[in-house]
Amino acid sequence: MTSRTHDAIAFASLVTAAVYFPPQSVNVLTLAVAVIGCDIGALVPDLDQAGNRLWDLLPGGNSVGKVLRRVFYKHRTFTHSILGTFLIYRGLGWLLPKLLNGTAIDVSLVFGAIMIGYLSHLAADFTTKEGLPLLYPFKINFGFPPFEWLRLTTDSFMERWLVFPAVLIYLVSFIILHQSQVLGIIRLVQ
Repeated sequence: MTSRTHDAIAFASLVTAAVYFPPQSVNVLTLAVAVIGCDIGALVPDLDQAGNRLWDLLPGGNSVGKVLRRVFYKHRTFTHSILGTFLIYRGLGWLLPKLLNGTAIDVSLVFGAIMIGYLSHLAADFTTKEGLPLLYPFKINFGFPPFEWLRLTTDSFMERWLVFPAVLIYLVSFIILHQSQVLGIIRLVQ
């Protein structure tokens, strides 16, 4: 999937999770960092690609990305596996409280948003022809539907003109159908 599709799916997942599991309170800074964090989480699994948009945000990031690409050998390895997901989860759980000011930002909401983005990325890639190497380092890829010929090709006509618009339609219709809950969350923002 393209980063644009991953971003849309991540944001739709975040809105859906917020409606079904609304926060007790949220401030503007936490909300902004959570939305940005969700987008970053949606891009983290592709850090093994030198062209990942996250590398553009870091000084010298493109050079680091090119080095890491050689370390991973190919796309969709460690960061798309169960082990990688667990280590990202544990690493972020340790790192975020040290990076973020816990008095100004609800670190648990930001952590949840990043993981929603990350998991939404994996769910989306699960539907592509390449599938996911869930048991990495074993070279077995899993995908849905089980028949590879039924799965999506990245940046194909189906992704651009069916999946991406479908995600946007889902998001708009979900917000309309759950507008009272969405407005309730917006009212929480201080």
